[in-house]
Amino acid sequence: MSNAKLILIRGLPGSGKTTLAKQLAYCLNAKHFEADMYFENAQGDYLFDHNKLGDAHDWCFCQTKKWLKRSHIVIVSNTFVRHWEMKRYLQYCKKHHVEFEIKVCGGTFTSIHNVPSEVIEKMREKWQP
Repeated sequence: MSNAKLILIRGLPGSGKTTLAKQLAYCLNAKHFEADMYFENAQGDYLFDHNKLGDAHDWCFCQTKKWLKRSHIVIVSNTFVRHWEMKRYLQYCKKHHVEFEIKVCGGTFTSIHNVPSEVIEKMREKWQP
């Protein structure tokens, strides 16, 4: 996996994660994934289902592993509010000697998925720097 690299981008909803990830993916010719992509249909509509959130994160991790195995740069932009949420990504990288870095977004933009402000505030309270 000589050229493989993982960039994790974390931050609250509306902090600029997706924008940064798309910019980096373009500049680095990288693959970009986030759990929210699981909820997009073929027409690009976002159809969130809280009951499938675990499936969405599993899908995101599987895509990440698939493309790292193919020696790609992979960017994952999820909230990663608590450290344990990044754990399987970091363990995978350490086990397979894949370089990784973590970027934190702290902007205050409008959430593109209309996450309610009370939900964002609860996430802010749980945030681990």
